[in-house]
Amino acid sequence: MTPPRRRYGMTIPFDDVPLAEQRDWIVELEDLGYTDVWSSEANGADAFTPLALASVWAPSLRLGTAIVPAYTRGPALLAQQVATLAAAAPGRFAFGLGTSSDVIVERWNGLEFDDPYYRVRDTVRFLRSALTGAKTNGDYRGFASHGFRLGVKVPDEGRVPIFVAALREGMLRLAGREADGAIINWLSANDVATVAPIVQAQGQSDVQSEGKEIVARIFVAPTTDRDTVMALGRYAIAAYLSVPVYAEFHRWLGRGEQLAEMWRLWADGDRQGALAAIPDSLVDELIVWGTPEQCREHLDRYVDNGVTTPVIALLPFGYDQRQAIRDLAPR
Repeated sequence: MTPPRRRYGMTIPFDDVPLAEQRDWIVELEDLGYTDVWSSEANGADAFTPLALASVWAPSLRLGTAIVPAYTRGPALLAQQVATLAAAAPGRFAFGLGTSSDVIVERWNGLEFDDPYYRVRDTVRFLRSALTGAKTNGDYRGFASHGFRLGVKVPDEGRVPIFVAALREGMLRLAGREADGAIINWLSANDVATVAPIVQAQGQSDVQSEGKEIVARIFVAPTTDRDTVMALGRYAIAAYLSVPVYAEFHRWLGRGEQLAEMWRLWADGDRQGALAAIPDSLVDELIVWGTPEQCREHLDRYVDNGVTTPVIALLPFGYDQRQAIRDLAPR
């Protein structure tokens, strides 16, 4: 099974730059040779609007969501949004879907974070059907849709690549079995060697000659200011790894003992103590930093271990982000 061709992406929109002023930045990504732009959705911009702008500003870039939560839109509305962007950028849109987290789903949106595996699985299945224009008639785990027929014609008979955000084995297998690939994040280059084979193993009997695509959002700070990276990196790591789904992921990866003190102090409300308990070595593993050349070498290790589409997510650690996209551009 041969891997898909290598792609090279950037996360948009960029921090601290008004969205309306990012056209030149995104055009430059295209000129520099980036193949993809991927959006995310948490407490900033929604996932679709920056990609809609990019579809016009840079008409050769592939557009992807990494990720849209499976819970926060009704099924018909979600199908409409996916179909609209697929129709606006024919052949260039990849839809990344995931559970998100209990914090975003329950605390921020007031929804129940129930049966995450089945919610993602059934949303993938629902979208596969709804995007063809078929009338919906289904009761799924946690949602239902009856009598809806999509009024937007999706190119290629409704075929939109769908990727599943995956942490542990169940979701990784689901991504390999029912989706076009997996989206992974907040893991080290070495961790990729653990997770990527689980995805690829699900497609071994597939008639396709290519393996599944593994998209990784990789957090990058091209700066040699170690003190800043360690200080701000700990905040970024704690903010994610204290969330239950990410905590369980890193326990599964074997970091339970390494992170036990951080989790204990965080739960006790001792934020500063929790940050101090994160070892420098973990920051070095989970955040790509250093000179542009050192960052490139670190990114290459992700690819060597199974990532097919590295997607840079620039951490705003005080350097010139515009220069960073130039320094890290594909060769």
